[in-house]
Amino acid sequence: MFKRDLDLDRQWNRLLLEIEKQIDKKPKDLNEVLFLVGVQELGHGAKRFEKEEKQDLMHIAICKVLSLAGYYELEGLDKDGWPHWKLVKKLPHFDMLEQEKLLKMHVIEYFEREYGWRISVASEGSDNPEN
Repeated sequence: MFKRDLDLDRQWNRLLLEIEKQIDKKPKDLNEVLFLVGVQELGHGAKRFEKEEKQDLMHIAICKVLSLAGYYELEGLDKDGWPHWKLVKKLPHFDMLEQEKLLKMHVIEYFEREYGWRISVASEGSDNPEN
């Protein structure tokens, strides 16, 4: 495994621990984190979502986190208050593993920008999220 992959794994684990502190539950995977980002970005609060709405929430999250790198731009909200995004820069063609890495990097950036969390600046020589 490359150092950058190890660094990303450490940062991702720190992010999961920080989310756990906030919601008293550690997300199992990237999809759960994306769902949480989608709910937050929708801004309708905690509620039960239908299966299709859950898929839409994950799409919102993906667009939001990739907008940080200039891939998507918010077009506006529909009549129900759901955001709609426009692809403005072609996404790189990656395999599944590289897509996951790209999303994780930008999810970490999202939490750093939106919430001021310090995920990537912690000491890379330690697995302790408090460093």
